[in-house]
Amino acid sequence: MIPRIHKRGSGTIGLVRYLYGPGTHEEHIDPHLVAAFDPLTPDPGRDPSATYKQLQRLLDQPVNALPVGRRPKKHVWHLSVRASPEDPILSDDDWAAIARRMVAATGIAPAGDGAACRWAAVRHADDHIHIIATLVRDDGRRPRLHNEARRAQTEARAIEADYGLRQVTPGDGTAAKRPTSAERHKADRRGKQRTPREELREAIRRSVTGAASEEEFFDRLASAGLLIRRRIAPSGDTIGYTVALPGDRNAKGEPVFYSGSKLAPDLSLPRIRERWTTPSEDAAQQPALPLVTGPASARRRVTSAAWQALLVIDQGDDGMVAAQIAATGEVLDALAQTSAAHTRHELQDAATAFERASRSHVRAAHGHDRALRQAARDLVHSGSALGRGEDGATTAMAIDMLIFLAVATANWHAKKQHAQQAEAAHQAADHLRAAYKAAADHPMALLRQRGIRLAPAWQRRHTTAVRKALPELADRILAEPGWPALAATLNEAQTAGHNPTTLLTQAAARRELDTAEGMSDVLVWRLRRMAGLPADPQNTQGRRASGNRSASSPERTAQIGTRPSNSSPRRR
Repeated sequence: MIPRIHKRGSGTIGLVRYLYGPGTHEEHIDPHLVAAFDPLTPDPGRDPSATYKQLQRLLDQPVNALPVGRRPKKHVWHLSVRASPEDPILSDDDWAAIARRMVAATGIAPAGDGAACRWAAVRHADDHIHIIATLVRDDGRRPRLHNEARRAQTEARAIEADYGLRQVTPGDGTAAKRPTSAERHKADRRGKQRTPREELREAIRRSVTGAASEEEFFDRLASAGLLIRRRIAPSGDTIGYTVALPGDRNAKGEPVFYSGSKLAPDLSLPRIRERWTTPSEDAAQQPALPLVTGPASARRRVTSAAWQALLVIDQGDDGMVAAQIAATGEVLDALAQTSAAHTRHELQDAATAFERASRSHVRAAHGHDRALRQAARDLVHSGSALGRGEDGATTAMAIDMLIFLAVATANWHAKKQHAQQAEAAHQAADHLRAAYKAAADHPMALLRQRGIRLAPAWQRRHTTAVRKALPELADRILAEPGWPALAATLNEAQTAGHNPTTLLTQAAARRELDTAEGMSDVLVWRLRRMAGLPADPQNTQGRRASGNRSASSPERTAQIGTRPSNSSPRRR
């Protein structure tokens, strides 16, 4: 149930005509009155003898009774109340009761107040009503409408519970502006699934992702095919911008421009510039990051940066956490832009969902998000990844870590009572899980086959390592379908000079495992990254030891795997 208080107006008759008319796109069907301040209120929709003027005069009577100098200039109050798409169709009686609850909650017509404002509720579609009221009471006084929007939202939550409707999470004013009904109808006429507002918001997000300067940002907007207007101060500095789609024009044939701030609160030029601000003390502590040479390296950088971000979300102050969450949105946008076809759709949906999670009233302390923003830039500049081989496997590795990051974001927002942001982060995590399954299918299948073919002595040895390192989780891990893949990874790590038990203990200590859908999958990617193993099982480049060593006895390899001086895992 979504209530929306519209701008106040000065002409009652104009709004009445709109509510009872066909609508701008013939979308109003059977407009009629469902409730009003007086049961005898004329209904031009169902009563042939009733007119718009009669209804307008009745509503405006208390306004016109005042001396001209005391009449409010904008006396028309307008509230629309819309059900969620998945809600059942409510009856006229239900909508009438909802209208009475809304005018009572907002202060238009408190229950039992015989001198309240006059109002009428009109229904011209299955899923919503409009309430029109005049802001002079019958006793000549003005209504008390302090915080009426918040009170309407509170009453909507109660109505949802009473009628068994979808529970809408309350907002905090940081969400991007929804497309208007006119924008949606325009998109429908053009056969578009999204409105220009939504397309432009996504295009700006993609253009700012990983951008290192204002000029690079504007160059990328132009490369995306957008029309751009900069607002220039007398000093010659750019102080703002607007963008338009080339094919989106108004009735005069002119492009329809939107400012960044009207598309989303964090897309104004001053807010975008904050992303390029790095505190000097932070920059001094952070060494220069090496250049990325390819998609696989860029994805490994994402995995490392995501791990750093998890530590900040667990332990950092609110501003630092908000910066990490905002930068995670950039990483998701960059990953979606450069992903292979079989993961692209879910990653794009994850990035779109996470956009809502990236904004709250907690201002980001930019500069602390340097590692994630550099990772996003590396993704963009390293090019698109292939769906197989090392590129595809490192994509799975990165997504696996990003799932933890999305869940941590949801938990942080939940603690702060940011309901919409927490829900959005959970939605992003669901899309990431689907993308992970697509990305990990091939490399995990190869590892599982390799693990199944291990000699029984090796399997027993790795089982022992799991039970020793993770005694409380061992039974669950050993029963998972991914256990053979983990066994194969432990075997590779041991032949490369690592102690499997020590490596497992270190991997598990990095973050809890028992909330993961597949603990063995999580451990596979952590171990492969910590031990410096190729993400793709078929990639033999960079291995420290030949796979032929696995034919040796477990006892011989155990001696290799327990070397005290140089067996610590190499991190990337």
